[in-house]
Amino acid sequence: MEDYQGSCLCGAIRITTSGPPLRVGICHCRDCRKHHGALFYAAAIFPAPAVTIDGIPNQYAGRHFCPTCGSSIFAQTGGEIEIHLGSLDSTDGLIPSYESWCLRREAWLPDLPGMIRYERDRHTTEEVDP
Repeated sequence: MEDYQGSCLCGAIRITTSGPPLRVGICHCRDCRKHHGALFYAAAIFPAPAVTIDGIPNQYAGRHFCPTCGSSIFAQTGGEIEIHLGSLDSTDGLIPSYESWCLRREAWLPDLPGMIRYERDRHTTEEVDP
């Protein structure tokens, strides 16, 4: 079983996962850019019951962050929690398989081999990506 741990910058919020993620991806959408202050971000998506959060984060529109240091830690949509790869202590084995919102992807970024690219949102009828 794969378990991951992480935290915000100051350590007030800790995250622990149980089992492998459903998928790992990169997003180039405008909301993610503004939330992270970066041109794109990467996340591992887990079923909510597989994630334990210690501490009390603040949230805005489903995006959770530390009220002390301001670190962005995770987002929650429905029964899934997107853990920002940058908040994890180790990302060994968490390799993105897709990019969403490639419509907003910077043209100067090099192609990432083996990635499934979605022009906008990732749409699938399966719970786990290939």
